[in-house]
Amino acid sequence: MTAPIALYYWPTPNGWKISIALEEMGLPYETYLINIGQGDQFQPEFLEIAPNNRMPAIVDPEGPDGAPISVFESGAILLYLARKTGMFGGTTEREQVAVQEWVMWQMGGLGPMAGQLHHFLMYAPNLEPPHDLPYPKDRYRAEVARLYGVLDRKLAKTEFVAGDFYSVADMAIWPWASLWKRQEQTLDDKPNLARWLDTIRARPAVQAGRGLAAERRHDALKGGKAAQDLLFKR
Repeated sequence: MTAPIALYYWPTPNGWKISIALEEMGLPYETYLINIGQGDQFQPEFLEIAPNNRMPAIVDPEGPDGAPISVFESGAILLYLARKTGMFGGTTEREQVAVQEWVMWQMGGLGPMAGQLHHFLMYAPNLEPPHDLPYPKDRYRAEVARLYGVLDRKLAKTEFVAGDFYSVADMAIWPWASLWKRQEQTLDDKPNLARWLDTIRARPAVQAGRGLAAERRHDALKGGKAAQDLLFKR
């Protein structure tokens, strides 16, 4: 019997990437919630697994050569799981390169830019004292719109992000792109992105992964200023 993977997780877009992948791949896993509003990410035992004090992370007891391995950074975890299972990573060298390109695009572009936009739209105005800053809102809103334009143009040519096959690149991007309304974006001029969002959302494994601990999603900020200090290093 396959030993379950330990998933260190909180219900955020980066966490959803891995819960979705584990569901899609049919891998058994056990969930360990890392409450980022209570500082769980700074606990010494978690830092042994994820030295950058960010979730998600995994521990696979059946890693390379059968020995346990821990993996941090969501993009690295997705690519590791694709190699481990031989699923959703592309079947040819060209497909594998395309998958890696778009995973890196998400990690280096959409994730950081949308994350900053979320912060300045939703969190900064509610800090103590408030920081309601038009310039960063406009800057990150425009950059996220540009990135969605890039994605829409790619999806005009292929069914999925890396090509005409579903991959971990889709799993990396969808959790962030699914929050387009929260990011004050429009799909009116992005029909291909709209089509792709609906296609991915309809997958049962995506629904299961997105729903993992969904009831805890907003708990991280319930601690007021103390939670803000932990989350935003103030």
